[in-house]
Amino acid sequence: MAKIQAVKGTRDLYPELFRPIRRIFDAWRRASELHGFEEFESPTLEYLDLYREKSGDELVGQLYRLTDAGGRELALRPEMTPSLARMVAAKINALAKPIKWFCIPKLFRGENVQRGRLREFFQWNVDVIGSDSPVADAEVILVGIEALRNLGLTAEHISVHISNRRLIAAILSAAKIDGGEQAGAYALLDKAGKMKSDELATKWNEKFGERLSLDQLREWMEAETIGQLADGVRRKLTMTDELEAATQQTSDVMSALSAFGVGDFCKLDLKIVRGLAYYTGPVFEFFDKSQNERAICGGGRYDDLLGKFGKQQEPAVGFGMGDVVLSLLLEENGLLAEANMSLMVFVADAVEGLRDEVQRVVAGLRRAGVQAEFNYAPQALGKQLKQADKRGATAVVILGDETRERGACQVKLLASGNSTEVTIESLLANPRAAIPFG
Repeated sequence: MAKIQAVKGTRDLYPELFRPIRRIFDAWRRASELHGFEEFESPTLEYLDLYREKSGDELVGQLYRLTDAGGRELALRPEMTPSLARMVAAKINALAKPIKWFCIPKLFRGENVQRGRLREFFQWNVDVIGSDSPVADAEVILVGIEALRNLGLTAEHISVHISNRRLIAAILSAAKIDGGEQAGAYALLDKAGKMKSDELATKWNEKFGERLSLDQLREWMEAETIGQLADGVRRKLTMTDELEAATQQTSDVMSALSAFGVGDFCKLDLKIVRGLAYYTGPVFEFFDKSQNERAICGGGRYDDLLGKFGKQQEPAVGFGMGDVVLSLLLEENGLLAEANMSLMVFVADAVEGLRDEVQRVVAGLRRAGVQAEFNYAPQALGKQLKQADKRGATAVVILGDETRERGACQVKLLASGNSTEVTIESLLANPRAAIPFG
């Protein structure tokens, strides 16, 4: 029989590979909880129509689809926002607002596999539903920044590029590019970084050039401040009420981020459009600042999505951050250290007849909150010490004839080789005090 390997674009995460990812999970979860977000989960399988109607053509083309025994079309979830919106819409009147939820699901997309992009991955999602305040947008961005800071990344490593779909739409409308035409304009702008400049210009000017040249739009999208953008637009277009409101919304988000103390991480970048169809307002992407310029995460405001489920409209904003690109960035900066579950102690017996005592001490250490391991079968002490070192133990508790009569044991620190005698009673009462972990 031929050897069966993992499916292309998926990962076999052996314990030594999963430990660093758990460290990322811990940072994500801690940042979420500190900012008042509650954890939720949704089904891995959803009806295909959920994505046909809510996510846009590009994402639908990446779905893993299947049909169940009843002929129903299903899909493995490629993102969480539609599932979140479906769940919230089902109980919208029973949930206290603003709804602040997060999750760390596994997602699936049929993409071309390359460095930093897999078909199965973990993603951290953070969302606020029920507030249209620009401060909600800013807090969602803040949570992402704080998690990355907890992992050791600084403003020298990452930057948050902030745009506003509403503002871009208002500019297009003021230039008489309205309705269904805007979806085509967004699609071109979202591909600007992946398309040759002359090809993009040709396609844009064929459709929109008489009303708004690509050169003019690019000039505005290069603006470094909202004031600079507004001045440029006023010289060419009539400032409609919607354009004024969208400009103010963007300014308020940037101001709130400064008030939160993370302004040095953030920059205005109207070239960020985001390809998903449901975004309605401020959008953003986190980038690493190395020469690779990879996006670490992306998100934005999606105020219309809940209304598409037949319920009332609710303002909402959120993001998704995958583990794959983030792991690469941490590794390149020497920050992807393995995360030990806790201080680990190995309990060994130096002579026969002490297996019950070994198990009593192991259970006591575990109840005291210390990870404790031992060998299931009797072995020579030397082999047990080698096993303890191989398992990554910090210390070995050695039970033997010499100490048994005194109700004591030897504690050997593997890093230094130093040993000390402690009573078993004191060890189990307060392991961290009895064992000099350092």
